[in-house]
Amino acid sequence: MQDPMSIDWSTMPAPLDDGAANHLSGRIIPAVALDSTDGGTVDLSRIAGRVVIYVYPWKKHPDGVLPEGWTSIPGAAGCTPQSCAFRDRAAAIEAAGVRHIFGLSTQDTPYQREAVERLHLPYPLLSDRRLELAKALSLPSFTAADMTLLKRLTMIVDDGVIRHVFYPVFPPHLHAGEVLAWLQALAPM
Repeated sequence: MQDPMSIDWSTMPAPLDDGAANHLSGRIIPAVALDSTDGGTVDLSRIAGRVVIYVYPWKKHPDGVLPEGWTSIPGAAGCTPQSCAFRDRAAAIEAAGVRHIFGLSTQDTPYQREAVERLHLPYPLLSDRRLELAKALSLPSFTAADMTLLKRLTMIVDDGVIRHVFYPVFPPHLHAGEVLAWLQALAPM
């Protein structure tokens, strides 16, 4: 089994900008209660200040098997390296004016909680397993192994309004640095 932290990104198919996230900038985050690995729920529309929400398709359990053809789906691979990169840059991202960092996928909370513990993530993962936020915002998605999964993107949200969207995201292990550079170039909120 390949170590997810040592992926040769030059061999992975890069996602193309299909325009599926063009409508997001300027949108108001809808009121949707998302289950959180911190316990309880989080309504992103009610959070004051700047929030970074990185959306990822599907994080494999270490003992699990990837869906058939996973590494041939453009942009699918890399959820663990992306999460670890946000973990490693979390303090710097927060120092750049971000009040909260969240990871978001359609996986259920118990599955995500294992990943938070295993990867030592200092921020919670949110579950949109019922696709409520995904449908309300028309987030780009794809299907693999009979699962509806979200395409990888990152939203910068200021006081409940999507200010900026990174899409597509590739390679995922470098993306937290790209987000940090973008945040540091802004005037403080």
